[in-house]
Parts: sequence; structure tokens; C-alpha cells
Amino acid sequence: MTADAVPSLTAKGRRSAPDRLLAVFAAFDLEHPALSLTDISRRAGLTLTTAHRLVTALTEWGALERDDSGLYHVGLRLWEVAALAPRGLALRQIALPYLEDLYEATHENVQLAVQDGPEVVYIEWLSGRSAVGVHIRVGARWPLHATGVGLALLAHSAPEFQEEYCAAPLASFTPYTVTEPARLRRVLADVRRTGVAVSSRQVTDDALSVAAPVRGPGGSVVAAVSVVVPQTDAQVPVLVPAVRLAARGISRGLGWQPEKGA
Repeated sequence: MTADAVPSLTAKGRRSAPDRLLAVFAAFDLEHPALSLTDISRRAGLTLTTAHRLVTALTEWGALERDDSGLYHVGLRLWEVAALAPRGLALRQIALPYLEDLYEATHENVQLAVQDGPEVVYIEWLSGRSAVGVHIRVGARWPLHATGVGLALLAHSAPEFQEEYCAAPLASFTPYTVTEPARLRRVLADVRRTGVAVSSRQVTDDALSVAAPVRGPGGSVVAAVSVVVPQTDAQVPVLVPAVRLAARGISRGLGWQPEKGA
């Protein structure tokens, strides 16, 4: 949520109590990890009195923490609750050994992500000192069409969702970002046909990503794993088997059983 965004209103035109509470959390983001009470009030669109009441309650519970300078941060109690998300800590714990193996084989950026609506959310990331720079962190979000993991997830989402996504405006980050609906549909078809997604210079013009879908017990795609390498010396045929092996291992760890002969 942006600083100017206003949460939904009730039928009487007043913001509900949950809306006001969520507005406090939404005031924090990557660019604003520490806020004063006045900042929270302004960014959440709340009166100072209401903001003080909510922030005090959240601080007492541990969802927010106040440092020595008087600024508020997201608290560890909130992290403890978020860690219970089935697509968060549990998935990361199962996937981590396979992500580490993929990193040891490549010494490049290795990522694990899940889909949240039209975005991909990164839930794990391993990187070495010499790995190509990437604009991600755990918890970061990017549009599905602009990343390898996003393409792997989008290609296996419901056909109706794919059409809706392709018909919407597609954000561009470099001259190489896929922004034409017809081209994106062809890319998604290739992902389903080959079992991997290759995203070249879509977010930065110096990186290439190879991704593969991760399947859950019922066979549906629940996540995606990728490796990101420098675009100039990327060896896609070498990377594809390694990424597929990691995705297959994580899938088995989640309870997926491949069909005989697959």
C-alpha cells in the first residue's frame, strides 16, 4: 500500500477496525522500515489519537517494537506468526537442502518463490559474493511475467487467470521485458512444453534466470525454484538439469509422486 492509499470503507463510509489495524502494518515497507508515531499516522491515514491507541496495543503485544530513538519497527512477534504460513517456513525447511545443493553446483543466486495473486513472493534466497547482483530479498515481490520463477508459476496457474493477467498492463523494467500479451502467451506455452522457464534480462539487463515449478502432494504447482546467472556467460543447457533436479527433489519432499515413466 502506498502512503496515499486509503483502505476500504464500511457501508456507512467509515473505516472498519480491521482496516485501521491493517493500515498501521501497511505503513511499513522496504523504504520505510522505521517510523515515528506521526509518520504512521500520516501514512496510514489515521488521526494521531487513533494511531497512538493502535500502536500502543500492537507494541504491548509484540507486533511492533520501539527503539531508543522512539521509532517503531515490525516486531518479532509478528514474524513468529508469519512463520506459521504453510507456504513460508515449512516450505523453506523442506526446500533448503536442495537449494543448497543447487548453490554448491552453481555458486550463483538460488531462489525459492511462491505466487500471491499477480505477483511472485521470494521466501528463500542463497547468494555468493561473486554472484550477479539481483534486486530481491526474502519477502520481495515482483510481477509474475518479469522473472523466471514468476513465469514458471504463471504458466501453471488457471487458464482463466493467465488470460486475465495477459490482458492487463504488463510492467516493463528493461527493453527486454515481455510486455506484449501474445508474446507472453507463447512464452508460457514454451514453459509448459519444456518444463522450465528462461527469463533473460527482464528485470536487469545483465542477468538470466532458469526456473522450474515445484509441485505439491496433489501434483499442482505450489512454488518455483530458480538460479540467476550473468547473462553474458549463461550456459542454459547446463543449468536446466540442475534446476529441474532441485525442483523435483523439493516436490518429492512435499509429498509429490511422479507418474510412472515420467
